[in-house]
Amino acid sequence: MLQPDPSRRPLAPRPPGDMTARPSGPRPTRAAGPVYRGLPGLVRLVLWASAAVIIGGIFGATAPTALRRLVAVVAQQPGLLAWYTARTLGFLAYLAVAGAVLYGLLLSTKILDAIAHRPVSFALHKDLAIVGFGLAICHATVLLADQSYAFTPRAILVPFASPYAPVWVGIGQLTFYGLAIVMASFYVRRQIGQRAWRLLHYLTFLVFIGAIGHGITAGSDAGAAWAFWLYLVPGAAAVFLLIYRIVVSISSRISSSESKRPVALSPLIARSPLPVPGGRVPSGRPAAPLEPPSAGLSVRRNVRDRSTAPGGLRWPT
Repeated sequence: MLQPDPSRRPLAPRPPGDMTARPSGPRPTRAAGPVYRGLPGLVRLVLWASAAVIIGGIFGATAPTALRRLVAVVAQQPGLLAWYTARTLGFLAYLAVAGAVLYGLLLSTKILDAIAHRPVSFALHKDLAIVGFGLAICHATVLLADQSYAFTPRAILVPFASPYAPVWVGIGQLTFYGLAIVMASFYVRRQIGQRAWRLLHYLTFLVFIGAIGHGITAGSDAGAAWAFWLYLVPGAAAVFLLIYRIVVSISSRISSSESKRPVALSPLIARSPLPVPGGRVPSGRPAAPLEPPSAGLSVRRNVRDRSTAPGGLRWPT
């Protein structure tokens, strides 16, 4: 059995009504804004089922043809396997970056706050950027094994040094380095501060524009109809969300400035007329303006109420 330590002094009991341990001041209130409610269970089930059907239909319609062509390329022209792999990785990297940009715009406009927790949405936004960055690295690395063009490590790392479409490939290389800066900003956000992080995060729009320009001009599949819609739909969605964000920001600033503006009182504010004998107010007489009584009038009223004149004399009656 444990014995109490006699060297330790017992704590003094807290007197009743002692509030020293409790925090003083008003309790912080939660800022007004969209509240997370989540989607109903039936809606989530329908969305997941629809996504499964769409993805399954795409794979079912394209997988057999893609496998046959891949086997033919490996059998007849094995040197082109790296070229096709690099093209596929390039499209996947673009889709991941586009998803990160669109998700970031949805976060900034607070559209997703009602159906998804903000920390979860921010983590998904960050993860999409990480996936896009990793796929871009794989896209550039696989080009070293391509036999169509003599890509060297210098041609991969140095902008505008590519043997194939050097200008537009150079724009893609600058886009990659911009994405690397955005990625690094996630890990130094607390060190640089929220304001600097936001300013640095605007580089994402330039990265997205550079990725679209690189894909359209340097990509060998840019002329295909499916590639055209693959570039058009995310780009149009990003433009729409950006305009929506700007309009909402301007309107909120205008409304906040109007609410903070002081209300000017009119000098013609009148009080109710003074009572007169008989309880009637003469017609046509304007109401007296609201003015404080003078100091002399107050003194005379107080003196008359005491029925004593200054010096101890009584007022004549």
